[in-house]
Amino acid sequence: MVLFALILCTLTITQIDSFFTPQARINNKYLLAKPKLVFIDGSEGTTGLQVRDRLSNRDDIEILSAPSNLRKDEATRREYINKADAAILCLPDAASKEAVTLLNDDNKHTVMIDASTAYRVDNDWTYGFPELSPDQREALKNSKRISNPGCYPTGFIALVRPLVDAGIVSEGTKLTVNAISGYSGGGKPLIKLFEDASSSAEMEAWSAYGFTLKHKHIPEMAKYSGLKANPIFQPQIGKFPQGMVVSVPLHYSWMKQGNGKQIHDVYTQHYLNSNFVKVMPYEFKDFTRNAFLTPDNLKNTNFLELFVFDNVQDEMCLLCARLDNLGKGASGAAVQNLNIALGLDETSGLL
Repeated sequence: MVLFALILCTLTITQIDSFFTPQARINNKYLLAKPKLVFIDGSEGTTGLQVRDRLSNRDDIEILSAPSNLRKDEATRREYINKADAAILCLPDAASKEAVTLLNDDNKHTVMIDASTAYRVDNDWTYGFPELSPDQREALKNSKRISNPGCYPTGFIALVRPLVDAGIVSEGTKLTVNAISGYSGGGKPLIKLFEDASSSAEMEAWSAYGFTLKHKHIPEMAKYSGLKANPIFQPQIGKFPQGMVVSVPLHYSWMKQGNGKQIHDVYTQHYLNSNFVKVMPYEFKDFTRNAFLTPDNLKNTNFLELFVFDNVQDEMCLLCARLDNLGKGASGAAVQNLNIALGLDETSGLL
């Protein structure tokens, strides 16, 4: 035993590492690696708090936290942004644009992940939906500017983009999208409006909005779905905190080819190697109380479920995406993009 110890003392770390199993060598690599530094600008908002929570127990991440009295101090934010390996911007659009200007001209290392709508259709930013196309994950690995997708667009794009790429839906198809989200989708103002109600009777069970048909998510939906026509988007919120179902109806006659079963096959192939997107069974029947597709089944996760409900006789189908608007629709997506961009396990900190 003494002789073995003396031999170990003369070996390099690489040589010692060779004594262990492949799994042990993997674990040893992470033990030796320094944690990545992450700064969350806007850490007190809904998305920022959830991002922090998802990162807080990880040993491969160190969160840079400014003193509470300096959270909005420009010099402090500049220091932390430029020190970080990644900065996640959980801010309103204008504040996000201002934060980007705090990067030093010679900063080549900090990955910026913006959770606002400020850069979602900006060609200089990489769209943060890794499942968008076969090469999107690689693009995120090599990007220093990542725009986090919106919650409603995540569902819509997940449903439509594979069909455009497969030639089932043409680029000029004019689609409609109906969606319902938990009230947390409206951020702090809407959360306050609902949760400050003196009784549940004062809280609307269901509310629709976006009647100008100019919702800020529409350009994002059109661009990354591959459509050349803006969809008609009708968002709604319900009397529940979080969760979302996004629905796109299709007549067979609107498609260049195919039917509901072929759409399901396209989804199955497109998302074959995804960690988080699940294509549900073609003849799905596992409804809540044998009747309902409830929106909050995936709350606090980063999963996204896709459904094809088909009426072959009448040649129509309904495509649905279910996700957590605060998970895959916001903070979960930000952490997934962070993991990819920093070369970490894509699933770390995510359910």
